[in-house]
Amino acid sequence: MSTALTAKQEAFCLAYVEKGNASEAYRLAYDVGENTKPETVWRKASALATDGKVSARVEELKGQAATRLMVTIESLTTELDEARKVAKETLNPAAMTGATMGKAKLHGLLVDKQEVRSFTVIISGDDADL
Repeated sequence: MSTALTAKQEAFCLAYVEKGNASEAYRLAYDVGENTKPETVWRKASALATDGKVSARVEELKGQAATRLMVTIESLTTELDEARKVAKETLNPAAMTGATMGKAKLHGLLVDKQEVRSFTVIISGDDADL
């Protein structure tokens, strides 16, 4: 008996980790028709998600995603800390500020805001033929 997943099972696993919804992942991986009842999709998605090989692969993918995310945040934070230290040692306050701001953005503490302007045009009865 093979322990490898089929192409559709692998597609389900990838979609499930990305979307976080088994029914949506099932629809994407198995090309479900528009007329398929939601109950049918849910039942099949649920059965697939609880299959031992599939659930093991989903957990593996979730672990890889979490590791990749944490390493990225941690490594970037470390790099920014190192850049700030070098900037401080070389008496470069602009670079120190840049490193601090980069770290704040990375951790979601600083969000760029944009101003949105709108205007209203009022057309009077005499100008309605324009």
